[in-house]
Parts: sequence; C-alpha cells; structure tokens
Amino acid sequence: MDVLKGDERLDYLLAEELRIIQSPSVFSFSLDAVLLAKFVYVPIQKGKIIDLCSGNGVIPLFLSARTKGQITGVEIQERLYDMAIRSIEYNALSERLHMIHGDIKEMPKKLGYGKYDVVTCNPPYFTTPSIEEVNENEYLAIARHEIMCTLEDAIQVSSQLVRQGGKVAFVHRPGRLLDIVTIMRKYKLEPKKIQFVYPKKGKEANTLLIEATKDGHPDLKILPPLFVYNEENEYTEEVKEILYGK
Repeated sequence: MDVLKGDERLDYLLAEELRIIQSPSVFSFSLDAVLLAKFVYVPIQKGKIIDLCSGNGVIPLFLSARTKGQITGVEIQERLYDMAIRSIEYNALSERLHMIHGDIKEMPKKLGYGKYDVVTCNPPYFTTPSIEEVNENEYLAIARHEIMCTLEDAIQVSSQLVRQGGKVAFVHRPGRLLDIVTIMRKYKLEPKKIQFVYPKKGKEANTLLIEATKDGHPDLKILPPLFVYNEENEYTEEVKEILYGK
C-alpha cells in the first residue's frame, strides 16, 4: 500500500473505526494516549484544540471522533510527523486535523497566545537518558525522556496557548503529581480533576490523568480509579469500552 513506508503497518483505532500508521522500530502509541483522549473535556460542535508532543498523531485522531472542532498536533520528530500526516490523509480528516513539524516551545509565538480552547499533552515521562539509550533508539529516547522539552516547558507552553477558562490535560506518572500541580499553579493552571489508573486491583497506580483550567478557582475532584486488567488478566469492562466502544 502506497501510504506505508519501510516497516510501517496500518493499525485499527477500534472504537473510532479509524486507522493509524505505526512502526515497530520508531513508535507505537500506548494506552496512556488513548486514556488521555477519553479523559479530557472537549467541545462537541466546535472549538480549537491543540495536542503537544503528538508522536504519530494518535491523540488528534482519537479526539476527531469526539469533536467537530479543529485539531492541531505538534511533533518535533520529522518521521513521526510524516506518519501522522499520512494517517490523517488516509482517514480523510485533513479538513479538521492539522500537524505542525516543530518545537512546542516555539508554538505560542508562532500560533498566538490564548488561542485554544483545549490543550492536551502526553509528554516525555523521564529525565534525560544516558548516551547509550539515545544511541540505541533516538526516536524512543526523545519520546520517553526530557531531551527536547521538560515537564515545565510543556506546562508553560500549554498555559500560553490556552484561553482563559480553557482546559489543559496531561497524562503522566503518579510520581510527578506534586511537580505537575506545583508547575501548573505557577503558570495559572488550576487542577480541576485527577484520575489514577491502576494495572489491576491491589497494585499501585502507574498512570495519572490530570485536567486544569486556566485561571480557574480551586476545586479539585478525584475521579474513581480506573483499573486496566481484571483478575483473569483481561481488560476490564471500562477499558474495553474505551478501546472498542460499547
């Protein structure tokens, strides 16, 4: 198929009946991205949404099934950006989904301040890796580690892009919760809802979903926990619905 290059494949985004281009040697989206796309508030009929650190465009594609608004993705790695562009074209979504190849830190000056209703971000989770990790797979190293941007960079840029009263949502690791809340408040983002995701009952949470409002009033809600697997090591009904639909 002409849309694919090298070792790429077309995978299904099952609940949305969309397809996405992925590559085992470069990048494959994780459940974290799916959960963020389902967690964040988005206006249904219109609105401007921007997704930072977009990778191969999975979050914009998922969000396209929830809103009729305009969605922009930003990705610094050219090959991932190219994969995202081709996935958008394959799904005939080019009128509503747009990708920008660039550094998120340059986006407020390039796109304007306070122009977006919603900002989402699945940022690198870990601090800078060793040289060996970068040499082994630069694509994965940049996606997973704070090489091109830090957590504070991502939150500051999100605050600059979102309008007053708009939403900013991140997925991250629970160990960074206090850092996230502290930095969000530094940039006038008030956390409004948090959900912890657990591999299964009896295990520690390994994923954090958090949404904040620009210049919002303090009023934090902790949502019920989300468990990924049941005792039979199968997806729980909640996760099945997120992945495959009702």
